[in-house]
Amino acid sequence: MQRSIVLTMILCLVVAGAAPPAGATATDQQTETLQPSTISASSAAAQASENNTTVTVLSYNDVQTAAAENGTLPRMATLIDERRAAHDNPTVVVGGGDEMGPHSLSPLSQWEVPVEGMNVLDPAADVIGNHEFDYGFDAVENFSEASSYPWLLANLVDEETGETMPGTEPYHVVERGDTKIGIVGVADEKLQSKTATDFDEEGYELRNYSDVASEYATELKEEEGVDVVVVSAHLGIPVAENLANTTDNVDVVVVGDDEQEYPPREVGGAVVTESEARAEHVSEINLTVADGEVTAWDGRLLDVTENVSKNETVATAITDARDEELDKRAGRTEVELDASASASYHDDTTLGNVIGDAFRAQSDADVAVTNAGGIRSDAAYGPGNLSVGDVYNVLPFQNTLVTVELTGAQLTELLASQVVTLESEEGQQFGAEPSLQVSGVTYEWVGHNDTDETIRDAWVNGEPLDDDETYTVTVNSYMAGWDDSVFENATVVEETDMLYGTALLEYVQDNSPVEEVEEDRIRRVDAEVETDSVEVDEGTATVAFDAPEGTENVTGDFHARNADHDRLGAEKVSLEGETVEVAFDAADLRQLSGGDDVQVYGEYDTAEYERVYFDHSVMNAEVSASDVGAQETTETATTTTAETATTAETATTATETTTEPTTVGGGEGTGSGEATTATTATDSDGGVPGFTPATAVLALLGAAFVALRRA
Repeated sequence: MQRSIVLTMILCLVVAGAAPPAGATATDQQTETLQPSTISASSAAAQASENNTTVTVLSYNDVQTAAAENGTLPRMATLIDERRAAHDNPTVVVGGGDEMGPHSLSPLSQWEVPVEGMNVLDPAADVIGNHEFDYGFDAVENFSEASSYPWLLANLVDEETGETMPGTEPYHVVERGDTKIGIVGVADEKLQSKTATDFDEEGYELRNYSDVASEYATELKEEEGVDVVVVSAHLGIPVAENLANTTDNVDVVVVGDDEQEYPPREVGGAVVTESEARAEHVSEINLTVADGEVTAWDGRLLDVTENVSKNETVATAITDARDEELDKRAGRTEVELDASASASYHDDTTLGNVIGDAFRAQSDADVAVTNAGGIRSDAAYGPGNLSVGDVYNVLPFQNTLVTVELTGAQLTELLASQVVTLESEEGQQFGAEPSLQVSGVTYEWVGHNDTDETIRDAWVNGEPLDDDETYTVTVNSYMAGWDDSVFENATVVEETDMLYGTALLEYVQDNSPVEEVEEDRIRRVDAEVETDSVEVDEGTATVAFDAPEGTENVTGDFHARNADHDRLGAEKVSLEGETVEVAFDAADLRQLSGGDDVQVYGEYDTAEYERVYFDHSVMNAEVSASDVGAQETTETATTTTAETATTAETATTATETTTEPTTVGGGEGTGSGEATTATTATDSDGGVPGFTPATAVLALLGAAFVALRRA
């Protein structure tokens, strides 16, 4: 019963830790039920007025890879048309940014196919997101001219004139009958860090989103006489909520960037909503407007399902573009390749390992590193055939390969710079993250603020990383351009025109089928513990170490690894008081060691903090080669151990000392802590501290003495 209760509690904690922000999880809010609310206390009276008007705002955001897939985007176009037709009241469609990229056709035709599809949707306006800069600063004006609707970005302005960048407007006003709706576009400071465009170099500055949105919203209400102000804000839900709380005269905030499923919710007098990403949802908000003021609202998220028919114009545009190149077979994978953002940001993946290996295959560098944000599509591929389109969906940007020289210390600095700690604002939302995928380097990272070393042990191609050694490191060109990073003054060894997606394509073609690459290159460590003892008995090596503070229980998932990524699973694990005992097959552990230290990793639960994303915390202990024993002496050591154990048993019997067995994880193990000389003798497996020639001589003398006594 107790175990059932504990398991239930753990399950509840896991579910709670994985839950999205409040307001984004309730199923009854997601698709069917309208959520009525009021903006003011006098809304009931206002609704009774004959002057009331209902204004409907339909929105989407972060279409990205769906722009080149004959799937959700053509269906979303149909759903929007159906919702338009369902209302005889003023209706506007607003985008939340990141529609032009990234997608599988980006390397071939850039923004052309997305523009063709979005023109069919015919939004009233859209906002410039960071991925609208995927094709460069000047490309914004080009796709804006090709669009049948305006692109907005009010707070990125010329440093001298205050004008918005070419191809954009600060706001746009649409009239639907007697109703006027004003739409303002803004982004926050993440716009700069998420693009390869240097706004300062272009002569533009990004002003405060809240101040600019409030300024234009007030102008629209007071000078232009609009009835409803919608802010299209490419800045994520937490920042959008702050915007709603710090601006005046804003009625609706359409959000993009962090791709959350966030049904309409009232925040600070405005209705905030986000439709996740990739044309999977449409947000619908119905506003009651009386005398130029919004007095009440209801809203919901609508799912784009397979029950919605495809818009043939959009579907044909995508299909025709794909038929030329993307549907060709690239190769095959024997395992699932997970391109989800959550997987890419939180741990090394088979896909990430393959991408890193593909970079090194092109450059012959010591190490390859790529940012998790450069891996897209949020989909899984295989097992089965991989198309060219699949590859470019995963790596859709115009990034090329750049190889630089970095010292070991700089490489460590690079790895540490991308760690998101659990205690940070981002960590509290998504969990601790290493945020990279790598090849050629293996490292341990600590995702907590209270650590002196964010990157602990690291190895380059099986050898311990040397701070003073110089390594060649291949990255994508986006990373190579990071400001205030180790790349800023790094020596460039090679700069190619090869797209990073093309590097992966060629690697898949040359190494098909893709097989499992399970090396644990990026190793999360929440607590480092010291090895207290290693005892070897009857072919079992039991490693004991102090449990991390606050440990409530341990799981059975403990294993040892060497620098070559080889893995040995534990046979038994137990938590005895404040001590963790982990049992391995002694011979296998020696073989894994090969004369070098090994690392033991294991999962545990703690009361010290609440986990986000991960089900368990990870402890780590180093076991020295001297404790494990040399591989080449295994056979001799095993024999000697058996003989010594027999002798010790005889000696123990002669002195009337008994040794009680203990258990590790419920099975038989070594002697208890009360064992005397017999226990020491039993522990003396070949290569283990305590067993020396002198020990053997003493044991044999003792046996001889007992034999003489009995004779």
